[in-house]
Amino acid sequence: MYYGKMLPLCRRYAKNSDEAKDILQNGFIKVFEKIDKYDFNGSFGGWVRRLIVNNAIDHYRKHKKEFLIDDNSRIEDSDKWYEDEPVSKYEGISSEDIKFAIDKLSPAYKMVFNLYILEGYSHQEIADQLGVSLGTSKSNLAKAKANVKKILIKKLNR
Repeated sequence: MYYGKMLPLCRRYAKNSDEAKDILQNGFIKVFEKIDKYDFNGSFGGWVRRLIVNNAIDHYRKHKKEFLIDDNSRIEDSDKWYEDEPVSKYEGISSEDIKFAIDKLSPAYKMVFNLYILEGYSHQEIADQLGVSLGTSKSNLAKAKANVKKILIKKLNR
């Protein structure tokens, strides 16, 4: 019942579809292990979502050393960062374009971007969950936004 809703959520935190399926599978195991702790306050789907996101965070922490790569290695390099060019002047940015750009982020940037922008975590919550400083969370979000913008502009200018 929740597989179809949760797989795209896991995909946002994973490097590829196989890793997303592993995160989801482990997340559902946690759901079944903790089902007795569901207190019927709020929706069951929201509770499941929270466990799945927490599982994605756990996965990131367990594999953090694998994710320590050059933060710009997934982005085709250029010396210009396009910081002064507003993305808003481009029409026709699709959700697929945005997903593409987010997927190109390094794992650290992608994790902070997703937790802050899509899940609504505060920087302090992100720092606590990922074991990084508050400044690192803020810096990674700023760099993630700049990289998403850069990727979108490059994609739209092709």
